[in-house]
Amino acid sequence: MIKSMTGFASLTREGDAATVTVTAKGVNHRFLDLQVRMPGALAPVEPRLRAAVQQKIARGRIEVTISVQARAGAPPVQIDVNEAVIETLSAALERARERGLVAGALTPGDLLRLPQAITIRERQSGDDDGAAQAIGGQARAAVDGALAELDVMRSREGDHLRADLDMRRTLVADLVERIALAADEGRGAMEQRLMERIRELRSELQADENAIAQEIVRLASRSDISEEVARFRAHVLHWVALADSPEPCGRKLDFLLQEMNREVNTMGSKADGLRVSELVIAAKAELEKMREQVQNVE
Repeated sequence: MIKSMTGFASLTREGDAATVTVTAKGVNHRFLDLQVRMPGALAPVEPRLRAAVQQKIARGRIEVTISVQARAGAPPVQIDVNEAVIETLSAALERARERGLVAGALTPGDLLRLPQAITIRERQSGDDDGAAQAIGGQARAAVDGALAELDVMRSREGDHLRADLDMRRTLVADLVERIALAADEGRGAMEQRLMERIRELRSELQADENAIAQEIVRLASRSDISEEVARFRAHVLHWVALADSPEPCGRKLDFLLQEMNREVNTMGSKADGLRVSELVIAAKAELEKMREQVQNVE
């Protein structure tokens, strides 16, 4: 199946505890490169979120960003009191007062000046186990929804890629068939030139007719590209099978294009004919355009 590696999706899920927003962006990459950005409160569910992405996407640089906004009414900060520190401090001050070293009672203002006694921190949505589980499930659902939207966009762009690649594949296949015809004509013309030259020299040279015929066949066989043409046709059939398969095929198509280009290069070096070089150049140009497009295929 031909899917594009590029796409973008954004989705928001409303919940009782929070609002979760997920954005997913895909760009070209040789392998799967997954980047996930999320609040620390979602760390327990990160492995499952990554697994969800890896199950649906085989190749590309995927950036998933998750933001969580707590519902109004939840305290923006949390205050933690270290009772052990305060009790120890209070006992020490009591002893100091008994010895006349200090006077007065311990006040809340005194505690606020001691970071060891009172800690004020931003409230995290995961501080409550029940809320954390609810938000974690909400985040997983949001990621699944965003990935589904991303897949739709990548499939839509993949349809355009396939249309372009199918058109170019058909054009290259036609050029190869024309190369085969031009090569056959060139081989026949070469054999004719050799026969005419031999007839011109026959009166001057004493040569074995069988040996001459064998040499002509040997020279002509060097320009025979029937094997290369047959392999190229097989590559075309393999291309169609890969494109119709439900599995991601970008890397396989890239490798197949290398093989197709190798066959065309061999045809150009072996075949003889007036139009062979022109047709080979045209085929290689189309194969290069196909290679550029395949870099976008998952």
